[in-house]
Amino acid sequence: MTDSALRAQNRSARWLTEVFQPPVVVTLQLLISPLTEPGFPGTIGYGALAALFVCVLPVLLLLGLVRLGKVTDHHVSNREQRAPVLLMALASVVAGLLVLIAVGAPPNVVVMVLTIVGGIVVTGAVSPFWKISGHAAAISSSAVITVMMLGPAWLPLLVLIPAVGWSRVVLRAHTAGQVVAGSLVGGLAMSGFWWLLQGWLA
Repeated sequence: MTDSALRAQNRSARWLTEVFQPPVVVTLQLLISPLTEPGFPGTIGYGALAALFVCVLPVLLLLGLVRLGKVTDHHVSNREQRAPVLLMALASVVAGLLVLIAVGAPPNVVVMVLTIVGGIVVTGAVSPFWKISGHAAAISSSAVITVMMLGPAWLPLLVLIPAVGWSRVVLRAHTAGQVVAGSLVGGLAMSGFWWLLQGWLA
């Protein structure tokens, strides 16, 4: 591969990694979570409230840790730093879940947050031993759940799963195995958990 082609490949990979990083993807997932229930788009505020606790507050805390030098970067590339960061995120998500229940959020929003809790628990349990891809888990769960929610017209979203996984491998942030494992957690475990909860609660 020529130098120019290599640079173009790396630019594309960085673009995919940043645009489809977990906080961005999960925020969009939460905003559309009440879409299939009565009252949308008026209920989008509940999705925004969920995103505040699930994404915005943990990201602000993470950026503070990066600024203080406690964490290497906003992708938490150092595997040893992941468990404390995930625990911090989990605490914020659980607090948000309690707030959502207290204000009577639509069931689908609560289900989505519970699904994210499940994903955090799984990746948090694996991370101290193996650097499973959070990017792959987030984009896989979001794409699959969106298709399950909105129907086959949204199947093209699944193309994002290998695209984002490719970007993480190209940037040497993960091995192919770590990307595949993250995709399975998101695309099978998290989406399956969402399906079960959605049928039960929503």
